[in-house]
Amino acid sequence: MLGCALVQPDVGPRLDALLPADILLVGEQHDAIDHQRLQRAVVLALAQRGQLAALALEMAAQGRSTRGLAGDAGESEVRAALQWDESGWGWERYGPVVMAAVRHGVPVLGANLPREAMRAAMADTALDKHLAPAALEQQREGIRDGHCQLLPENQIAPMTRIQIARDAAMAHTVVAASVPGKTVVLVAGGGHVRRDLGVPTHLAASFRTRILLAVAGETDARALATADMVWSTARLPPKDHCAELTRRLKP
Repeated sequence: MLGCALVQPDVGPRLDALLPADILLVGEQHDAIDHQRLQRAVVLALAQRGQLAALALEMAAQGRSTRGLAGDAGESEVRAALQWDESGWGWERYGPVVMAAVRHGVPVLGANLPREAMRAAMADTALDKHLAPAALEQQREGIRDGHCQLLPENQIAPMTRIQIARDAAMAHTVVAASVPGKTVVLVAGGGHVRRDLGVPTHLAASFRTRILLAVAGETDARALATADMVWSTARLPPKDHCAELTRRLKP
């Protein structure tokens, strides 16, 4: 691990430490606006060097893309091309990241598993064999914790399969977008970029894959240990995510 850094406009020197890379996985905490600012800085730095092959996003589904749009396309055109889900992902946060790529003529690609594919993934027991047993149990425990221990136990395995299938979809997207001598950037939640559990487990060793993990305050030491570089930002105010989830799941 190359160490920690504070977000600042000039990402060049630290980006140099991660290059060359065929694939750069940028992990974030979704509600940390400093992380989206960092992503924009990375996209701009690579695009200005002519090194950015594509920007792939967890925040849009596979098959959606800005390919074919002009560099001066309006934000409404870009959102339509990506079929952006504003209810799940605030455009005010991710729009500047997306538009930085578009303005430089770089395609932006949806990378996440399409919603219509999720039911099949839930029933696909072959996905249980992708990870080693200990890693699979870590993923299942992550699903339990991420849902505040509120999910019935019989939903844990199917929900874990979706997580694995999502990682596989993102990996397939970045591989398909790869260009020799350039870097594909994937923006996704920090759990998705873990080298021991996430997208990297679906990538061939022949790809030069680097992981830049942005963290707000403290995070899981195991996740930190799998990153090539950690980018620290200010701790966020406390928020009771479990109380919100309980309200949403309440009958």
